[in-house]
Amino acid sequence: MNDLTRNPSRSRLRELFQGNTRQYGMAIALVAVIILFQVLTGGLLLTPLNITNLIMQNSYILILAIGMMLVIITGHIDLSVGSVVAFTGAVSAIMLTSWGLPTMVVVPLALMLGGLIGAWQGFWIAYVGVPAFIVTLAGMLIFRGATLAVLGGESIAPLPQSLRVIASGFLPGQSDGLHLPTLALGLAGAAVIVWIQWRSRARSLARDLPVPPAAVTAAGSALVVAVIVAFTYTVASHNGLPLVGVLLVVLIAGYAFVMRSTTMGRRVYAVGGSERAAALSGIRTKRTTFWVFVNMGVLSALAGLVFTARLNAATPGAGTMFELDAIAAAFIGGASAAGGVGSVIGAVIGALFMGVLNNGMSLIGLGVDWQQLIKGLVLLLAVAFDIYNKRRVGGSAPILPGLRSRLRRGGPGQGGEPDRVSGGT
Repeated sequence: MNDLTRNPSRSRLRELFQGNTRQYGMAIALVAVIILFQVLTGGLLLTPLNITNLIMQNSYILILAIGMMLVIITGHIDLSVGSVVAFTGAVSAIMLTSWGLPTMVVVPLALMLGGLIGAWQGFWIAYVGVPAFIVTLAGMLIFRGATLAVLGGESIAPLPQSLRVIASGFLPGQSDGLHLPTLALGLAGAAVIVWIQWRSRARSLARDLPVPPAAVTAAGSALVVAVIVAFTYTVASHNGLPLVGVLLVVLIAGYAFVMRSTTMGRRVYAVGGSERAAALSGIRTKRTTFWVFVNMGVLSALAGLVFTARLNAATPGAGTMFELDAIAAAFIGGASAAGGVGSVIGAVIGALFMGVLNNGMSLIGLGVDWQQLIKGLVLLLAVAFDIYNKRRVGGSAPILPGLRSRLRRGGPGQGGEPDRVSGGT
């Protein structure tokens, strides 16, 4: 009797972590980078003011990273998001200043414009069959040119306070002492996350899927509560949680739920894993791809609104290099270039990693040249680690949860390696 047979908990832990090596590794790397820059900056990194600035400065990249993760999971790429950010921001500024429309009207119109742009690109990719790289490269040029055209090469500023509050406002509440609404929101969020963790564990046990021991889950829940409480306490000591932070919490929670617990999320993973297999199983792969790009367009427009509001101006150069930041965040957060692999939480971790890296290097006075060099090396190492991990496990995607244990028990397919799917377009 081998050690795994004697210790089933160790076997379950190994199965659980094998398919998530990249994401757990990046979470550890994020903590390590935070500790490193906290030491190098003499404690400036984790001050309440700097944490608030981190949220505001990286909000639009986090928004784009969520959408980009879905695009990459389907096996595609979107190079146009930076130009779409600039174009939707420019059109929004014109509607606010020249047309005199109220912000409550401009915001949904801007999101609709982003959705139409995503539908335009999704049509060429999904139904005509033009590679996403070519379509979105053309989109990058088209919408950058359109931005220059609508702005006439000039910036539009200032913008109404009703728009600026999206990026610079804070959760309402008392102004003296700790911001109690922020603390209450943090505690409620921690309670919900812990409930989801234990509910997910109970459902996995009911379906005979591998789960960590109860002690490990309890330790994870305690860690989550500690991190959230520490974060909200720090933010509450400086004006409270920014409104854009509330928006990010809603987006992250919503998209994480969709990708983990809904049919739509499973379809996105299936299309990225193998488009042909997904089509044979009855999934409308073209429609799924189309809506992923519509979603990317809407999130690009939302990022455009947030960035324009924070800048208090619409400029021809807005959104430059945003697509590369979003792509880097997705890959660093665990996405696979082959498709079919990735998570919303991973995209958030990747975006936060890049944000902390940028902020920390700026605080210690590192030049832009070295910052670009280091970010490029980090991206290269992240993708190299992904390739290494695939070769180590012997496939391009992890086996579905529970399948390995069923095979070991002598279930269907015993004696043969299950097919592993790779992303493709």
